[in-house]
Amino acid sequence: MTVGASASGPTRPRPAEKIDPSPEVDLDFPREWIEFVDPANDEHLIVADLTWLLSRWTCVFGTPACQGILSDRPDDGCCSHGAFLSDKDDRKRLEGAVKMLTPGDWQLMDHARNADGKVVKKGFLELDELEDEPALRTRRFDGACIFLNRPGFEGGVGCALHSMALRKGIEPLEVKPDVCWQLPIRRTQDWVDRPDGVQILRTTITEYDRRGWGPGGMDLDWYCSGSPDAHVGARPVWQSYGPELTELLSKPAYEELARHCKRREGLGLIAIHPATVHADRMNAHAQVSDQSA
Repeated sequence: MTVGASASGPTRPRPAEKIDPSPEVDLDFPREWIEFVDPANDEHLIVADLTWLLSRWTCVFGTPACQGILSDRPDDGCCSHGAFLSDKDDRKRLEGAVKMLTPGDWQLMDHARNADGKVVKKGFLELDELEDEPALRTRRFDGACIFLNRPGFEGGVGCALHSMALRKGIEPLEVKPDVCWQLPIRRTQDWVDRPDGVQILRTTITEYDRRGWGPGGMDLDWYCSGSPDAHVGARPVWQSYGPELTELLSKPAYEELARHCKRREGLGLIAIHPATVHADRMNAHAQVSDQSA
């Protein structure tokens, strides 16, 4: 997957409330992994990155820590480029979700309407290229995804689809494009031959770091998974992203993964995510400074 080009908007100053970002950690560092067989399918092997799943990463969109992926559009978060749709099911999910949106959820709804005032696919989808192949993506309006509610909207800043899901009490993954609800979890799947000649499905769960986007990932101005400023979650990723991991793996497989994560937390990781380590140090330093003041 590669990052698509964004329509350029006017240069906007970085809001005063944004914090000065901490340096992102290196992309290469030691990781701990767990490998286990899916309890519901003995021909499905799961390989999970414990260093990532036990990290304290959390989405910081809408906080002073989120710098956005484009330096001149810090309020967009990771929504500047729009989202490529993965397949027909992804498109159908989005189309169904759009029907549930109200003007109170979606700031730019009127810009997705046709001359008759009806919200149409051409209003929120556009054709582009992904890896030299035609692909649908969410339409970009004024330099960012059309589903992104901008600052000043009464319904709140952020993804209109996400806000609608919270309002209706459903999981955001039920209404958002695949790439949006999965990030920054990276799942890859390959059919491999075991030494005994049996072919099995090997699923790998890890961090979607900059390299996951291909060459374009290195051009992003800021990226949250490697930033200590985003490793401030109250719960580890395996818990905070439980619904997403369940959807990616199946319920029995997630429950087995959770069991291993709990046990590893009790024993203690050797290879802790360096961004989490740095965030903990900054927090400890801030506490000492407050006590000394």
